[in-house]
Amino acid sequence: MGAPEPLSEQDLAAVREELAAGKPAMVWFTPEAVGVPVNGSAKVVGVDAVAEGEFIQVRPAGSKDTMFCSPGELTRTRPPRRRKAAEPEAQAGAATPAKSAASPAKSAAGASSPAGAAEPRPAAEVPARKPAPRAAERKPAAVPEEVPEVQAPPAAKAAAEKRRPPGGQRSADVTVTLVSSPDGEWTVEVMVGKKRAVRPTPVQAADVAKAARSLPGPVTEAIEASLEAARRRQQERVEQLRSELEAAQRALQELSG
Repeated sequence: MGAPEPLSEQDLAAVREELAAGKPAMVWFTPEAVGVPVNGSAKVVGVDAVAEGEFIQVRPAGSKDTMFCSPGELTRTRPPRRRKAAEPEAQAGAATPAKSAASPAKSAAGASSPAGAAEPRPAAEVPARKPAPRAAERKPAAVPEEVPEVQAPPAAKAAAEKRRPPGGQRSADVTVTLVSSPDGEWTVEVMVGKKRAVRPTPVQAADVAKAARSLPGPVTEAIEASLEAARRRQQERVEQLRSELEAAQRALQELSG
């Protein structure tokens, strides 16, 4: 079976319509997705207006967290269900000839004496009719009963792996990035593995300073230095604007006088 088709423009339009109608839009992960199980299901939470990069926000099944994906990492094609292994039936079919093989041997033993013979069978031949050989031939018939017990654990384990939440299948590194602009504006971004979980979001400088005090010394010093530099730039700007305001007020007074 070929690879599932990624989300097309028509699929995205249908997803947007379902979200607008309040209906859950289901998608499945393709092999392009990282950190999540292939063919795992998810619900679409939102679709950005700008269709660029990872603009589709989804919530994987069994998880309360959301993540952003690109159209190539999702599909609307439901993956086929895995068929159960037929090893027990194959083993049972293989054991049937062994059981039937005993019948020719028994028929051959019965055919060794002529039909209608009246003379009694010697006592020495009686042990040959003991069921021990037939019991040995019937022994393989019990194998199919033991095969499911051996094969079941891997199948059950695979089913459990399929139902396990994404966070339980594969641990991904979480990267939190703080970015400061020359004007002292801060943003935070969160990456889970290679997936961007939180887009750059504005953060107050006071919150950054508060969080910096609980971090290691070198990190605290670097953040405080950036905050201090931003304060100086803002102070210089305030002084410049004050001077311009005073000059404008003097000019206005001269024009009014």
